[in-house]
Amino acid sequence: MKQVEIIVLSGFLGAGKTTLLQRLLEHEKEQGRKIGVVMNEMGNVSIDSDAVPNDTPLQELLNGCVCCTLSDKLEIKLAGLVQDHDLDAIYIETTGIAHPVDVLHASLSPMLANRLNIKSVITLLDSVTWQKRDTLNVQMRQLISEQVKHADLVLLNKIDSVSADDKQAIEAEIRALNPDGNIVPTTFARVDPTELTAARKKVTRDHIKLHAADQLHIKTFVYTFSKPIDEEQFESFLRDMPDSIYRIKGYLRFQEGKTLLFQYSYGMPVYQPADLKYTNTLVFIGDQLDHDALHHAMRELEQQKQA
Repeated sequence: MKQVEIIVLSGFLGAGKTTLLQRLLEHEKEQGRKIGVVMNEMGNVSIDSDAVPNDTPLQELLNGCVCCTLSDKLEIKLAGLVQDHDLDAIYIETTGIAHPVDVLHASLSPMLANRLNIKSVITLLDSVTWQKRDTLNVQMRQLISEQVKHADLVLLNKIDSVSADDKQAIEAEIRALNPDGNIVPTTFARVDPTELTAARKKVTRDHIKLHAADQLHIKTFVYTFSKPIDEEQFESFLRDMPDSIYRIKGYLRFQEGKTLLFQYSYGMPVYQPADLKYTNTLVFIGDQLDHDALHHAMRELEQQKQA
């Protein structure tokens, strides 16, 4: 019986997992392989799934983390992909606060034991976030270390943002945590795809269980704008918003008429042109988010008139 490979894409919020997934899907298509994707979002609105080509079988897990609250549903999604499509591999893109070992455990279903081959865990690590991890709470620092520790391959992303000495220090820290995994420095998740597809699973070490809902206190907040907002006022909101917001992603339409894919992580906003058809919705991910305060702030943005 043909086995379908499982590749887990791990990494903290904003590391670049979706960009990496796009590059891998392009490579797999060039190789003539048939690929399925499972995408997990902490919020109840899917944003990153727009990056997956329409001809790629896709299953989504929303409003929770696949390593804990949605672990039972992962089996159902994987079974659907395996039974409905003749696939060579399935990529599981986790949330930024998922523990890769728990994702692997959730994938090891007795129902699918003979159909799946757990191939590898690829962790994408943001070099700048790693350097600034002391600014995170204890649980978050522990999670990032766990994501590195249990990877078969660590992609050290955004390496152009650190000095040569810092790069060497980061690689030494990664090697201390994960002496068996491979380390590949990169920028914009650009890497030879054959290095990633060749990665193989090693023996899983003991791991610390860290769940989004309890130990990590991660929450999400979703807001859909009823009309365009002022770009300058939105930038002002970003400058003043609380540090407890780790990640924002979604679509925005400014009063100037531009519709943009928006992503934010650790002080770095990124805007990209987007199709006008997308709903103007933002998903916030953070630690103990104040939903009332965020709702009030978004309503104020809607009520602002362009100067």
